[in-house]
Order: sequence, then structure tokens, then C-alpha cells
Amino acid sequence: MRVQQTESTVPVTAWLTSSYSSGGGGECVEVASAVDGVHIRDSKVRSGPVLTVTPGAWAGFVGLAAEQAV
Repeated sequence: MRVQQTESTVPVTAWLTSSYSSGGGGECVEVASAVDGVHIRDSKVRSGPVLTVTPGAWAGFVGLAAEQAV
């Protein structure tokens, strides 16, 4: 896992906002899939740190989150 403190090299068009985001803010993350991994950032602080994880780690997280939502 890496946290980038500098500006992301991911194109603006690659970022996707969670479909569960309310639009009111406060709980939104954005995710972008790239060759070097899956990038995650706070949608309210787009110029802030970017967390990068492997595709396998992201899939594991999403799987666990889906199990908890049931």
C-alpha cells in the first residue's frame, strides 16, 4: 500500500465516485483503476493524499464490505 502526498498522475476522467454518495458530502470516496493499482481519494479533498492498493487488496475490501451490507 502506498500513500501519495503529491498530485495524482491519474487522469481526472478515470475517477469514479461511489454510487452510495449522498451528494451532501461528508462520506464520499473516489476510486480510479490504473496499471499500477487501484487509487482511492477523498472526494472533498481531491488534491490531498491518494491511497494506492493492489487490485487483489481492493477486491478483498469490496468483498468484505458487500458481506457487511447484507
